Amino acid sequence: MDECECLAEFRFEEQHIPLLAEALRISAYFITEERSRIRGIEGLTCMFLKRVDYSCRCSDMIPRFARPVPVLSMHGHKQGHKSPLPNSWPSINTMESYTILHPQAHEQYAEAGRGERAYDIYSRLLKDRIITVMGPITDDLANIVVAQLLFLQTESAVKPIHMYINSPGGAVTAGLAIYDTMQYIRPPISTWCVGQACSMASLLLASGAKELRHALPHSRIMVHQPHGGASGQATDIAIQAQEILKLKRIINEIYSEHTGQPTKKIEEALERDNFLSPEEAKEFGLIDRVLSHPPGNNDSNLEEKPS
Repeated sequence: MDECECLAEFRFEEQHIPLLAEALRISAYFITEERSRIRGIEGLTCMFLKRVDYSCRCSDMIPRFARPVPVLSMHGHKQGHKSPLPNSWPSINTMESYTILHPQAHEQYAEAGRGERAYDIYSRLLKDRIITVMGPITDDLANIVVAQLLFLQTESAVKPIHMYINSPGGAVTAGLAIYDTMQYIRPPISTWCVGQACSMASLLLASGAKELRHALPHSRIMVHQPHGGASGQATDIAIQAQEILKLKRIINEIYSEHTGQPTKKIEEALERDNFLSPEEAKEFGLIDRVLSHPPGNNDSNLEEKPS
């Protein structure tokens, strides 16, 4: 395929396409540019067979799914990862800037007889002021999240923003870019840990608005001090070491501000990898609630997990 369409290589057989469709949760049906309705697997097959110039009635699906999208990308399974799918099978993540597939959410037009409007799922969530921090925190991911936060502030400076986090952490500078933007904008930000919030991700989780920091029952939170390496002349190494110590002090102060813990206790907690259950994170001050259910129809607050 052309580089502008996809930066992933696939090895598969035709009988594996239904497995891929199921793994990626492809919609049962798609709407083509001609407003015709086709099965999701048929559109998926068409996109892959495009490599051999196979033509079909849903060929217009190619540019719709093979264009750069700044929220999703293809990311191959790591070596040793057990999967029922063939080797080099792609999975969706938020690491890169290209994608070939993304789930669809359909809405009926307000006017009768106008058909459907299709969104990729992340754009549909953004419409409801929901953003996601999924995967390692990189500069690319930070740029996307910062842009989404600024956009949602222009939409409303009062309505809360919901940030769902499932991340192993990442670059300190990228994380601080997100953190500073969270503190800069006016809307309150509700943070939610699903899966894990480790390293810089735990700082973002803790930096949500008070009483709006949540974790699901089986998620985990990990805090530790920043780490890195340096090379070059002795003077350069000394400069890098001072910078790491400076970042460590900044991180400790941020944790102290949002947890209410003294800096000395923060330093001790971050000395090594410190894994916390949701209940332990709540006691430490990283979150406010452990969730088990969404809000009820007449309840503006979220229900806490029974103790």
